[in-house]
Amino acid sequence: MVKIRLTRGGAKKRPFYHIIVTDSRSARDGRNIERLGYYNPVASGNDKRVELNVERVQHWIKNGAQMTEKVANLYKQALKDAPAGA
Repeated sequence: MVKIRLTRGGAKKRPFYHIIVTDSRSARDGRNIERLGYYNPVASGNDKRVELNVERVQHWIKNGAQMTEKVANLYKQALKDAPAGA
């Protein structure tokens, strides 16, 4: 099964996550099919907390990909933060 999930990066105590499409059998930080955006939980100031390519997420969901619970929450947040015209 294809999953849309997070993969961890960043330094110790300063996590940074990429939102990726991957086979559910691959390791958390292993091989991925496509990178859709990122999530920075420690963002401050003008730094973006979530950046997500919503069109590509919709494409993958249409083709049967499953989102993890956290990615589903980030997706809803990205939809809410997106400009009305886009």
